[in-house]
Order: sequence, then C-alpha cells, then structure tokens
Amino acid sequence: MEPLALASTNKIMVDDSGVLIVDDTGLKINRTGGNPIQLFSLQSTSITINSSDMMLLLHNSGNLVLQCTDIENGENVVLWQSFDHPTDTFLPEPMKLGVSHGRRMSLTSWLTDSIPASGSLTLEWDPVGNLLVVLLRERVLWSTGDMLSLDPNQIYNFTYVSSPDEQYLYYTTVISQLALEENPRLLFRHNGNLVHGGSRLNIISSNTCDGNSTEKGCKRWEGPKCRNKGDKYGLRSITPANLFSTNGTLRGNFSLSINDCKDICWNDCHCLGVNADRELGCEFLTGPYDEGALDGVSYHVIIRNRSMSKTWIWILISIAMALTIIVLLSILFYLRRRSRARMEEKFLLDLMTSEDASDTRELQTGSKCHNLNIYTAEVIVPATNGFSVENLLGKGGFGSVFKGTLRDGLEVAIKRLSRGSTQGLVEFKNELILIAKLQHTNLVRLLGFCVQGDEKMLVYEYLPNKSLDSFIFDESKRKLMDWDKRFSIIEGIAQGLLYLHKFSRLRIIHRDLKLSNILLDQNLNPKISDFGMARIYKTNEAGTNTNRIVGTYGYMSPEYAMDGVFSEKSDVYSFGVMMLEVVSGRKNNSHFEFDRPLNLVGYAWELWKHGAALELMDPSLSDSCPKQYQVLRCITLGLLCVEDSPLDRPMMSDVISVLNGEMQLPLPKQPAFTTGRRIVETDGGDREMENNSVNGLTMSTMDAR
Repeated sequence: MEPLALASTNKIMVDDSGVLIVDDTGLKINRTGGNPIQLFSLQSTSITINSSDMMLLLHNSGNLVLQCTDIENGENVVLWQSFDHPTDTFLPEPMKLGVSHGRRMSLTSWLTDSIPASGSLTLEWDPVGNLLVVLLRERVLWSTGDMLSLDPNQIYNFTYVSSPDEQYLYYTTVISQLALEENPRLLFRHNGNLVHGGSRLNIISSNTCDGNSTEKGCKRWEGPKCRNKGDKYGLRSITPANLFSTNGTLRGNFSLSINDCKDICWNDCHCLGVNADRELGCEFLTGPYDEGALDGVSYHVIIRNRSMSKTWIWILISIAMALTIIVLLSILFYLRRRSRARMEEKFLLDLMTSEDASDTRELQTGSKCHNLNIYTAEVIVPATNGFSVENLLGKGGFGSVFKGTLRDGLEVAIKRLSRGSTQGLVEFKNELILIAKLQHTNLVRLLGFCVQGDEKMLVYEYLPNKSLDSFIFDESKRKLMDWDKRFSIIEGIAQGLLYLHKFSRLRIIHRDLKLSNILLDQNLNPKISDFGMARIYKTNEAGTNTNRIVGTYGYMSPEYAMDGVFSEKSDVYSFGVMMLEVVSGRKNNSHFEFDRPLNLVGYAWELWKHGAALELMDPSLSDSCPKQYQVLRCITLGLLCVEDSPLDRPMMSDVISVLNGEMQLPLPKQPAFTTGRRIVETDGGDREMENNSVNGLTMSTMDAR
C-alpha cells in the first residue's frame, strides 16, 4: 500500500501492517513494530454509551464515521469522523473547510508528493475576511475572496455558509465527466497548488507566487532590508562546478520542505537560492554564482531587482524637488518680509504725507515726532511679558490692551491692533494722527507707537485708577467720590471737550464719549481717551454726514443715531448723558418706572418736570453734598445738553460758564430717547457696541448703518 499520513497524530504508516480496530477503548490502528495509534478514546467523551454498540461506517461521500447510541436518550451519536480531520484532500459536500462548533478544519500539504508527512503549507478558510488563504507556517502566500475565480472551467460550485456556530466552505461538482466520476477529490499538493485529483487541473496555483508578484491572489513577501521591492524567486539551471567563487559555500538541510527552505533563504541576507530538485531537504546557495551556467541543477534563486538605477533616479528627483520647494519657500518668505517692510514704509509715509499729519515729518529723520517715541517689538514684547494673560487689561474691537513696564521702569498701557483687522488699522491711524497733536491735562497722553511686521501698537501713559465707570457704577467705590470730587471730574471733562472743540489745532469731535472712555489718574483727575472714532471738522461746518454710525447707543445724539449727522453738539449730547450718570450713580440704560418705563434721561426729565429733580442724586452723596444748588444746576444742565434739537443744546464754552456760575440756565425741553426701550437701530448686524474699560484705555466697536 502507499504511505498514509494521519492528520490527528501526524504519524506515518509506511507499510501494510496497520489494522483499524474498534474496541472498548475507542478507535485505533495497531501496527507492527510500533505502539498503537489512538484515533479516538472513549475517555474523551462524557456521553454514556455501551462500547459494544459502537459502529464504524464508511459513507458514500468518503467520510469514515464512528457512531453509537446514547444510553440516556437513545439517539445515535457521532463520536468521530474523518471529515473532521482532513489531511491534504478536499472532498465534495458534506466535507467542510472552516470552523464548525469550535473545531477548525484545514488542509495540510505533504512534505513531498511521495512523503505523506505534514508539510509546511496549509489551505484554510478565513471566516473573518471570507477568504481562502494559503499559509506557509504563519505567512500568507496567497488569498482570494472570489470563489468563481477559483474555477474558470466551472467544474465546481463553491458555497460559503455562515451561522452563529459555523463558518465554512464546501463544494459540489457542477458537471459530470468520467474523470470526475472516478476521482472528484481536490488535492492540496506540497507546492501549494490545489488540483483536481484525477486530471491534475489547477484550481489554486500558489506555486507561481515568487515573493514579489501580487497578481492572481499572490502576496508580496516581507523580508529584511536587504530584500528590495522587486526581488523575487526564479528558476535557474546552474552547473555546480561553476556555481561558487573561492569563498562560496554549499550546505544542506534534509529536514525541511522546499517552501520552508525558500522562506529561510528569503530572510537570510547571505542566501542566494535553494535547490528545488531534492525529494527531501534542500541546498542553500550562499556564494556568488555564474548566471550564465546552463544544463546544471535547477535552483530557486533570488533574482535581485536590477532597476535600482531607476530608484536612485527617483530619489534624486525627490531630493531635487525638495530643494526646489525649500528655495521657493525661502523666496516667498523673503518677498513676504519685503512686502511687510514696504507696507510699514507706506504706512509711515501715509502718516507723514497726510494732510492731517503735516507736522509728523520728523519721522523721516528721527526716532521721535511730537515727543512720540517709535518703539520696536523687541522693546514691547518683553515689557508685556510676551503679551501674557496676567498683563491683559482689556479687549475690544480694536484689539487688546496690556500693561507693560519699559526697561527704564516706566509703566505704560499698550494698545495692540488685532492682526488682520482692517477697521482697527483705520482706528490706529486716526488715533495716532490726532492724539499726537493734542496736548491737554484732561486728555490721555500718547507716549509712542510701534509699526513692525504685523504688529501695530500704541503706547499710552498708564493710569492706575482705570475708568470713571469702574467707580460710579460700583456700589463700594462710588462712596469714595464725594460731591466735590464728582463736580471736579465734570468740570475736567468739560474742559477737555472745550479744548477739542475750540482750542486745539485740529477741531475734533470725539463721537464716542462715555464714562468708560474717561480715565482717572492717581489723583482721580479725568482724562478723555480713545480717539479711534474721532473726526476733524472745520469751524464753519454746521454738521457733517457719515454713512457709518460709530459709538455706543444711549450716548448717541438723535440726529447722529437716526441720520448720521454729527457735529460738536453730538459730543455735547454725550456729555449731558455722562453728567446725569455721575450725579445719579446709575447707568443710562437702567430701568425706571414713573407712569411708564423710562431710561435715566427720561426719568431725570420727569423728576425735573415735577419739581423733584434732587431725587435723582446718588443716595451716597446725601452726607457729602451741602451744595444742593450745584447738583440741581448739573441736572438741569444735563437735561439741556440732551435736548432733541442740536440748536437747543449749549456750546461747551457755555457749559463751562454755567458750571462756574457765570451764566443763567434756560428752562430745558423734553429730551430725546426718554423711554426705557431703545428705539434706535441701524442696518448693521450688531446692536449696542460694548466698550471694555482698561487701565489707561477703552476701545469702541464700529457699527454700520
């Protein structure tokens, strides 16, 4: 008989002495010159059976089945069947490849065509990927997921079954022919091919996988770094006499299959090939060989990829492209730096050539203009500790404001333009041009500026007491301000406005007066700040129209909020609102009830109209205000300043005269915007422009009509 391999034991029967026996121990094979081979033991089952009742049946499918009757329920039970232990042969249904009730069934090749010992290749069904795979030990050599591609001649029909307990593949024959009727089995050969047992027709040809190809289901072999992409196995006829150089070696291994040896050679950088003609074992080539030698022994040699020059070409091209990109980026960076420098030059040139900045040409020749310092970012950044959060004083539409300490110890407030802010740039230029020419004790003092790269910054004197609103609207702080201090602050604001409207060279309308833009020095003296919205006007102008409304609702005059017309009387209106806030300690948008909802202006008007104007006074002033006539004068003056018509409002020079008691007050008329709801809206998306008070600065956001 031919040699027989037993998959369950991996033992070989090489003669005809074997006898298959069923006895009270189970199923086994007795043989001459060796111990019995136990195929099934009754001790391995928990079923209660009568050993004399066991039967061994050979089904027409080729399945050898050991079965018996379960004594407890009288049912026939399969104890063992050969289809659960396949070797190298795949038979039609009901034989399966896959997983069934926890048992894995796969085909294992013989060592060679004539030696039935288990080889190194297995064919199994992968239930996860729904793939048939050929494995060399743990390495996937070949796989496919298309069952139709397995059999282009359509002789077999492959079917995949999946259930909670089973995932397997089986096949049936589609056509009937003599070869199939005689031998319908599929045989998994030692070279990795699955063939029809009778005709040797290949169903799977994994022997064509050479380590590099990925066609027809082949997988590329991964290996050490010495194996380049494109290296593969090929057959060469080599004459042993011309095989090696003087330092070459030849060694043999007679315990491995050719596939094992190919795998070992692939992972050994010194190996050049293996002998493919050995029945058992193989020879490894480890020295240089003569590829021109013919009519010798056939070897599987590793053919190195000779297109390495192309690889180097691609490497050189990649390096050249990388260098080109670096050069281009460097050029772009340089051009961007040049562009920024030119933008800085243009920005400064605009300042120097502007009709509103004719006196700033000192920038061309020195580091100062109008006593303004030109700072660099190298000075500003460390002064603010890198614009740290701890130094942040506030934020607004312009950008952020930081406290800084210069190298000489001077404390400053630094207004930093938000990067990419076009509107902020307009405010920056406007404030720099205007405030550089304004010198008054009641105006915040600009120390210098910085224009460098993306950075645009204004440097102001640092005022430690922040803004007026932080005192007036704070329950505890406003008690620190008695009436004399508040009246002094009102006078100081009025003097600053009079300077802007009449005595400064530029005649300026501020357009964004409010308590948060009135800063206080260490002695609580007021200083008007934030000239980003300010506009220059001519003395003979009755009013100027703008298509952009800027400022804060509640402080805007009606003609400006509704029609965009502004004049110095617009600032007078804002001053009147501020004066009522200082007297009352309440915000203009506070809610009051009289006979209808009212804001602060409306509430003051109703109290004045009913002869109870002094009820508007901040209760905290009751003990510090013997001069109630001054309080009443300020309330009346405030109502005159918020008249609906600009013609009815006083000039700032008249306001100073009234405050000094040098001029009698006319009777006020009903002011505008007295209801508790806002009646002014613009066409823009934002409504109220919020202002953030900071130590030394405030900022306003523009709003389009």
